[in-house]
Amino acid sequence: MAVVFEKTKMLTDTVFHYCPGCNHGIAHRLVAETIEELGLEDNVIGVAPVGCAVFAYDYFNCDMYEAAHGRAPAVATGIKRVHPETCVFTYQGDGDLASIGTNEIVHAAHRGEKLTVIFINNAIYGMTGGQMAPTTLIGQKTTTSPYGRSEEWSGAPIKVCEMLSQIPDCYYAERVALNNTANIMKAKKAIKKAFQYQMDGHGLNIVEILSTCPTNWGFSPVEALKWLEENMIPYYPLGVYKDKGAE
Repeated sequence: MAVVFEKTKMLTDTVFHYCPGCNHGIAHRLVAETIEELGLEDNVIGVAPVGCAVFAYDYFNCDMYEAAHGRAPAVATGIKRVHPETCVFTYQGDGDLASIGTNEIVHAAHRGEKLTVIFINNAIYGMTGGQMAPTTLIGQKTTTSPYGRSEEWSGAPIKVCEMLSQIPDCYYAERVALNNTANIMKAKKAIKKAFQYQMDGHGLNIVEILSTCPTNWGFSPVEALKWLEENMIPYYPLGVYKDKGAE
């Protein structure tokens, strides 16, 4: 019998710890497939964050580092500079990258570090109980914004792709989403481009992925996908924000 679909060998057999409906599993699969399809299985090192994906080192079947909260770009920089021929990627959430780690990602982009950054934006702090994140939308209720986020009090939600795309040595920045099959396919294409650009000697390359958090949003998995489409995408428009390879 012909095999038409099988598990990528770049994922281990460890069962994901993520909540039902969480999109981290899809994102992991896309990254793992990309590594395998580009033939990087024996030449890749990942850096896991602090956050919901803290156990990513158990899931990716490659060498992984665990970075202190927000410091994944700094750790990845050290790895890449010592092993310039190796593909190095970080996998980070919005608390890790867009809050405590904002300094790290901004300076990595300014230095043009030849890295691939996978940034999961689910507009909330997932691991610690659903607090407001830098990416939480105006009016969105969380445990620390029970009446909804106020722009006057907390400022506007940070737009990472728009910010990094203004940095001269950011090479590639694209925002995608995992809310339907078509967008998942586009996300896979963006991730592959970000890895390929790194291996071609270019950096920094970031793919921002809009993802769901049904548990902390208080929705069913299906409702969460709809909420993402109706609320997150209008504020965080999908698309390419910078692609120096296409210029």
